Amino acid sequence: MRAILPASTNHAYQGSALAAWYLTLAGVTTVIPGAIHYFLPDGGAGVIAGMDLSTRADVILAMFAWIGSVQIPQGLAEILVSVRYRPLVPVFILLKIVERGLMAIDGWLGKGAVTGHHPPEHYASVISVILSVIFLVLSLREKPVPSAIRATE
Repeated sequence: MRAILPASTNHAYQGSALAAWYLTLAGVTTVIPGAIHYFLPDGGAGVIAGMDLSTRADVILAMFAWIGSVQIPQGLAEILVSVRYRPLVPVFILLKIVERGLMAIDGWLGKGAVTGHHPPEHYASVISVILSVIFLVLSLREKPVPSAIRATE
């Protein structure tokens, strides 16, 4: 396994462990929809998002499978960082803010808002941005050094 993954860098992480665990949860909640989009016969477009598949279903299903193929490795990378390479937690949470922020803007104000229909992901994206900002702040806060250690420095 060493040929694929370098040694863990967790010892260098100074942020909150809660932020790393949040990134684990974010990774899981990225892999699961990715698997749904990729493996479910309708990609979740009809049964979850409530989309009308009577016109151009082939294109819609292909797009859902494509996004699923992107979400699965992205979520796995988030989990890997949260478990093994924690110094990268802040940048991955920042990327989550950008990703979900763009999704929220599109879903509520952009192309996705045209129909007036809001699938669960539109709401989840807004919540994810808020939570991600909170956990980004936590990931950037350095742990306090115990006074016994400071006294020896």
